[in-house]
Amino acid sequence: MTMPTLQAQSRTGLGKGACRRLRNTGSIPAVTYGRGLPATAIAVTPKEIVNILKSEHGQNTVIKFVTDGKNESTVMIKEYSYHPVTRRLEHVDFVQVQLDQVVDVEVPFFAVGKAIGLGQGGILRQVYRMLPVRCLPGKIPAKIEVDISHLALGDHTSTKDLTLPEGVVVRYAPEQTLVAVVAPEKDRTEEKAAVAVDPKAAAAEAKAGPAKAGPAKAEPAKDAKKK
Repeated sequence: MTMPTLQAQSRTGLGKGACRRLRNTGSIPAVTYGRGLPATAIAVTPKEIVNILKSEHGQNTVIKFVTDGKNESTVMIKEYSYHPVTRRLEHVDFVQVQLDQVVDVEVPFFAVGKAIGLGQGGILRQVYRMLPVRCLPGKIPAKIEVDISHLALGDHTSTKDLTLPEGVVVRYAPEQTLVAVVAPEKDRTEEKAAVAVDPKAAAAEAKAGPAKAGPAKAEPAKDAKKK
């Protein structure tokens, strides 16, 4: 991962009025903090932040941070916000990281290829668009992909099936379903109806007890720009 350098200036003016005046000068208010490090008010140039957010690693980019031209640290973007009307970047929070200590981040997840199960009448269900990852800051992948072309109707891909870079761990259970090829909802409804009218099947289902909960519901894809 390429580490960009970001210049920042310390600031003393706090409050809405001071922040508004700062934005009028072409800078935006920001805060940097870390483990055992008190929050420090700073000012940064919004264009540089937007360029980082649009880069390959986006919010997961590790940044060399220089305050007042002398104080250096390594940070990542923790939070950021845009104006609801103008859509201009308004504020950024940076968190200090150590290159030799693991961090927890979320990485975009993509299913690539066309599952053979789609030709069998199945529907592709991608449970997650982002995956929680733990690794060293310099090892954060820009994205995680999995080939699903071999999935037939009823098949699925789990966490254990992922091919990950060395030192990268996805913080889900090995059996957690990530992508599945399932029957259309209509077919599953008809199956349930058939069980309901079949006394033997209904008795067997009752004896089996309540069904276990399935995989977690899909999380909505995160917008690249937070509101």
